[in-house]
Amino acid sequence: MRLPGHGHRRRPDDIVIAPLDLSARVDEALAVQAVAFGLGPDEVAVRRQIVLRHMTYPGARSLGATTAGRLVGFVYGMPNDRTHWWSTVVEPYLRAQGYDDWLDNSFVITELHVHPRYQNRGVGRSLITTITDGATEPRSILSAIDVESPARGLYRSLGYQDLARQVLFPSAPKPYAVMGAPLPLRRR
Repeated sequence: MRLPGHGHRRRPDDIVIAPLDLSARVDEALAVQAVAFGLGPDEVAVRRQIVLRHMTYPGARSLGATTAGRLVGFVYGMPNDRTHWWSTVVEPYLRAQGYDDWLDNSFVITELHVHPRYQNRGVGRSLITTITDGATEPRSILSAIDVESPARGLYRSLGYQDLARQVLFPSAPKPYAVMGAPLPLRRR
């Protein structure tokens, strides 16, 4: 999938959304995440091991957004498994709201990041809709920092709704919201 870019006036960027070998390009992807999410080197090192482990899970898939071969965004996810760390953290919050059944038969968006220079061009929307279009599960779940943000606005525009708020992850400085949407995602 190609998206018209809004880069330099003389030569607009063509952004290509395609399958990504995330294990092979983990450092490049984490460099995008570090800029987009404000991560330091120590946190990047921890996340590197997490990403590599996640990519060994059954059904894990990733897509990249590239321009001129350079990665400017990525998404990855997998069928949710209640035994995974993320599920064990969010389950009590979802149960308290009557939504713990969302942990079953869902495709979880584990990470979605777009380099700030390429945000607001439809890259994030294309990444998340393309990866969920390939899911066999009837719904998708994700977590996002629990503040009003462009990311949360994007998720809502796709049909995601808050399932639980003020979710606290160990070592995360800010609370998160867990959001869920039926698949396929709503298009504009």
